[in-house]
Amino acid sequence: MPTTGNPHPRTSLAQIAAFFQRVQWVAIGVAVIVLLNLLSPILIPFIVAALLGWLGDPVVDWLEEKGRTRNQAVTAVTIVMSLIILFLLVALVPMLQRQIVTLVEAWPSYKTWFNDTLIPWIEAKTRLDIARNFDVDNLTGLIRQHWRGAGGFAGTMFNYLTTSGFAIAAIVGNMILIPILTFFYLREWDIIVDKIASMVPRQHSETFNKLAHETSDVLAGFLKGQFLVMAILGVMYGVGLWMAGISLGILIGILAGLFTFIPYLGPATGVILGLVAALVQYGDMKHIVYVLIVFGVGQIIESYILTPRLVGDRIGLSQVAVIFAVLAGGQLFGFVGMLLALPVAAVANVLLRYAHERYVQSELYRGAQKRAVVFSEASNKDGNDVG
Repeated sequence: MPTTGNPHPRTSLAQIAAFFQRVQWVAIGVAVIVLLNLLSPILIPFIVAALLGWLGDPVVDWLEEKGRTRNQAVTAVTIVMSLIILFLLVALVPMLQRQIVTLVEAWPSYKTWFNDTLIPWIEAKTRLDIARNFDVDNLTGLIRQHWRGAGGFAGTMFNYLTTSGFAIAAIVGNMILIPILTFFYLREWDIIVDKIASMVPRQHSETFNKLAHETSDVLAGFLKGQFLVMAILGVMYGVGLWMAGISLGILIGILAGLFTFIPYLGPATGVILGLVAALVQYGDMKHIVYVLIVFGVGQIIESYILTPRLVGDRIGLSQVAVIFAVLAGGQLFGFVGMLLALPVAAVANVLLRYAHERYVQSELYRGAQKRAVVFSEASNKDGNDVG
C-alpha cells in the first residue's frame, strides 16, 4: 500500500529551518540599516576614526615589528595622521574661501559672457532660439532651489553654522574626538578583528577569512592609490591653471582632481570649466591653449604613470561598470553615494567573484556534464556486457 505524505519529513524541516534563518538574517540586516540611519548624526566621528584606524593598522604593525610597543606605535601613527589632517585644513580652507570669494565677485562677468557671447554663438551655429528658454538668473535660481531641496551638504552646513553656535561646538568637538577615537581603534584593532572573526560560524570561518583579507587588500590598495591620484592631479591642475593666469585655477583644479575617480568626467569637467574661465577672463586663444596644455599633460601623466603604478586594476571593474556604479550611487544617495560607489563596487566585485567560483563548482552548473559522463559510462558498460 503506497505511503501518503512527505517521504522525507526531515529534509523538509531542514529546508524550512534554513529559510527562516535567512529571513532572520535579512530582518537583522534591515534593522541594523535603520538603526545606523537614525544614529547617523553621531556616527560620523566613529566612522571616520574607524576608517583611519583601518588605514593606519598596517603601519602600526610594521612599527611593532621594528621593536616598538603597541602604544608607542599607535601614538606615533595617531600624531602623524592628526598633523596631516590639520595641515590640509589649515592650507586648503582659506585657499578655497578666497577662490569662492573670487567666483562670487566674478559672477557678473560670467553671466554677461553667457548671455552676450555664448548663447548668441550657439544660436548662430544651431539656428535654435535658446535665449527664450535659457536665462542665467533662472538657471541660478533653479540650481539654488534644487540644491537646498536636496539637502546639499554645503548649503545646509553653512546655514546651520550661521544660525547655531551649538553646531560650531559640535564640529570642534568632533575634531577633538576623532584623533582620540582613532587612537583607541588603532590600539584595539587586532582585538576587534579577532572578536568579529570569532562570531562567524566555524564551518564558514575559512571562507570568511579569505573574503575578508581579499576585500581588505583590494579596498586598501584602491583607496590609497585613488586618493593619491586625486591629490596629485588636483595639485597639478590647480598649479598649472594658476601659472596660466586663471583666477579660479585653484578651485577648478581641485574640482577636476576630486572628480578624477569618475572616468572621463574629471578631465572633462576641468577642461570645460577651465576653457570657460579663460574665455571670460581673457577671451583670447593663448589662454585657451594654456588650459588645454595643462589638462593634456595631466592626462598623459595620469594614464601612463599615476594610474598604472598607484591604482592599476585593483578594483577589477571595466570602465562601463565604474561609470554605472558612480551614476547609480549618485542617483540613490546623492554626491556622498558617488564618492562611496567605487569602494562599495570593489567590495561587491570580490563577493561576486567568489559567488561565480561557487556557481561554476556547483551541481547546478556542472550537472549536465556529470549526467553526460554517467550516461557515457553506462553506455560503455552495456556495450562491454553485450560484447
